[in-house]
Amino acid sequence: MTVAPSPSLPVVPLRIGPLTVDPPVVLAPMAGVTNPAFRTLCAQFGALLGVSEMITARALVERHRTTLAMVARAPDARSHSVQLYGVDPAVVGLAVRILVNEIGADHVDLNFGCPASKVTRKGGGAALPAHPVLLARILAAAVDAAGDVPVTVKMRMGIDDDLRTDTEAALIAADAGVAAIALHARTANQLYSGQARWEAITALKVAVAERSPDTPVLGNGDIFCGADALRMMAETGCDGVVVGRGCLGRPWLFAELTAAFTGQPAPVEPTLGEIVATMVEHLDLLCAHTPSGGRPGVETTAVRDFRKHIGWYLQAVPVGGAARQAMMAAGTRDDLVDELHRAVDTLGEGFVPDTIARRQPRGHTHGPRPVALPANWLDNPDDPEPPKGADALVSGG
Repeated sequence: MTVAPSPSLPVVPLRIGPLTVDPPVVLAPMAGVTNPAFRTLCAQFGALLGVSEMITARALVERHRTTLAMVARAPDARSHSVQLYGVDPAVVGLAVRILVNEIGADHVDLNFGCPASKVTRKGGGAALPAHPVLLARILAAAVDAAGDVPVTVKMRMGIDDDLRTDTEAALIAADAGVAAIALHARTANQLYSGQARWEAITALKVAVAERSPDTPVLGNGDIFCGADALRMMAETGCDGVVVGRGCLGRPWLFAELTAAFTGQPAPVEPTLGEIVATMVEHLDLLCAHTPSGGRPGVETTAVRDFRKHIGWYLQAVPVGGAARQAMMAAGTRDDLVDELHRAVDTLGEGFVPDTIARRQPRGHTHGPRPVALPANWLDNPDDPEPPKGADALVSGG
């Protein structure tokens, strides 16, 4: 059993408004992943603050059924965090009021980092910081509407290396009174390729500390184990870490992170039997949490939703192509569980995947790619108005 290394700097609890996160680790919002089921599962391993997948402000204001389901609070959650996307200050303000006053959100995170073309071509996500006046108006509307509920932001370094926006956007956010700023240390055109450039987190922490010493800066990018988190904090001086793709198929990463931050022995890697038990629990949580809307087929929907997780959980597990195909073809919960147990019977419950798999890419790794932007978006960065049609429904909400 390995003892987790101690950080070279003292680690203190992360404070986001009235919320205390100890250890200072946040489960990142991930589209199609951080639904109530996955957030509940990660919380069982120690993720005290898990942010919902991104929802759109316009859809929430219009009471879109899918969006209302996406903002549901996970049962027994200590706090409820929702990530919001929007490009119209008035609509964002209304959406934040709904989240706070009706949904009961304890924390609202604003997305200024999504690199997806369907978001950036509308001026949202990672494209929005390129319009600092509009950005400031959105932040002011959100913070005002939230009242005592903390508002945070998550951003990228910029559109590309020729158009960095992170420092200016962070200072605007700090001046607006946000409770924390998280930086994914990649540019939008990188998508998820290459290595995260942690030196950008260092520079942002210094810049924000000079303007607003009490505003925490969180680092995101390439955290796959407890030692990565400690190293990021020691090298960058950030106040906490945001974990995304590193926990896909590995929700027990949060137990390792907790051990690392508290100087406890690192948990041993799970056996195949334990991995499958976690997979079954995840599947059952999806079955329980998938809203029916009065319609049949909830189990089928949950099984279909779980398929993307199978490859992540079974990375470096040599179950064979036929077994993987059978898992992906399973249409019911019981059929899928039967296929998983066949894999355990073949390899043995005690089989442990190669630990190098923890650092293998998960999720989208494509890139770099030019960033889709609204027409003439970069010609007038001080334009305070959102682009026409920018609040159309995207991303299921």
